[in-house]
Amino acid sequence: MDTLELKAARRAAGSVRLPGSKSISNRVLLLAALASGETEITGLLDADDTKVMREALSRLGISLQQEKITGAGGAFPVKKAELFLGNAGTAFRPLTAALAFCGGEYRLSGAPRMHQRPIGDLVDALRGIGARIEYAGEEGYPPLRVLPGQPTLDRPVKVRGDVSSQFLSSLLMALPLAGRAATVEVQGELISKPYVEITLNVMRRFGVNVRRDGWQSFRLDGSRYRSPKSIFVEGDASSASYFLAAGAIGGGPVRVEGVGRDSIQGDVRFTEVLQRIGASVALGPDWIEVSAKGKLKSFDLDLNHIPDAAMTAAVLALFADGPSAIRNIASWRVKETDRIAAMAKELRKLGAKVEEGRDFLRIDPPGRISSGATIDTYDDHRMAMSFSLASLGGVPVTINDPACVAKTFPGYFSSFSSIAR
Repeated sequence: MDTLELKAARRAAGSVRLPGSKSISNRVLLLAALASGETEITGLLDADDTKVMREALSRLGISLQQEKITGAGGAFPVKKAELFLGNAGTAFRPLTAALAFCGGEYRLSGAPRMHQRPIGDLVDALRGIGARIEYAGEEGYPPLRVLPGQPTLDRPVKVRGDVSSQFLSSLLMALPLAGRAATVEVQGELISKPYVEITLNVMRRFGVNVRRDGWQSFRLDGSRYRSPKSIFVEGDASSASYFLAAGAIGGGPVRVEGVGRDSIQGDVRFTEVLQRIGASVALGPDWIEVSAKGKLKSFDLDLNHIPDAAMTAAVLALFADGPSAIRNIASWRVKETDRIAAMAKELRKLGAKVEEGRDFLRIDPPGRISSGATIDTYDDHRMAMSFSLASLGGVPVTINDPACVAKTFPGYFSSFSSIAR
């Protein structure tokens, strides 16, 4: 379908089983491919971004049989390959770093938007230790050519942390391929720290412990990856945010299953946003439930630590009792689209007054959400999912290109309609 009309709704109640976390799934796939031994993965996300990673690993000589992966025990066996990685940053950035240690010749490309997303900080860090990487197009951006080389670790690896935490995560996941101790130093402020925590947690499951000194220095002892035999991927906490927000807007209770108090994902802290605006939140080890009564409170929050779930908060602002602000979200500019500009434009269609800054949005909600708005999604799954919540304002909302949710949650609209009343 080119468009999808969501019917007007005012209530939300029920429960949703979440798909596996994209962030965890692609990390687990990569480390299982690099580890010695066979890994059985349960709960793995089946969506566009993980399909891209699986296809790339197969081209690099890794045996993938449904949920079982036989690792290479080090560098990829295939030494020459062309990889198309769509718009999956969780595949493109880590594979770039890993391939720099594989002694082969590789070309990495992606969708047009991926070629607009900066990767210069990662390339600079890898070149700084002797990796041979060339730009096949515009300097600082994909596509890339990775050429045979031998990175050396006789000095710290230095990487900027203020554009994307994926650059640091990519380096950390690749360095065990060198089989020797290494230090990574972060230059500047590290953003999106919870995503680095996910990386460290998954690496630990594969036998590699990283010691960190605050958020500026990370030390690896030279250990190589070993399969944990089996590993479970928990539900996607970013995807949970839409249903939890629906519980706050539409009264609830709405329960998500697959992620909860024991989660390793930073986006479970979206529950703090919900409590701040007056919703009631209950957490179990692997579930979260939200309900609310009355008007939601306005908010002014730094959401740098949960940039994906912050998009959900932006749409929540439509239902607040006054102006709200979301701050420290400069990383939105280099995501699947320029999310600050896109969010501002689409919120205005619904009647909000929006001030757009370099790294913030200020949102003044309308007295009543404009009926019949058609929301553009910019080939960005999170735009489509976030703006589905506007229909809970009792107005129909049309979503353009609803199929873009296949990037991380192919069945999203079916799950959303199951709780909307």
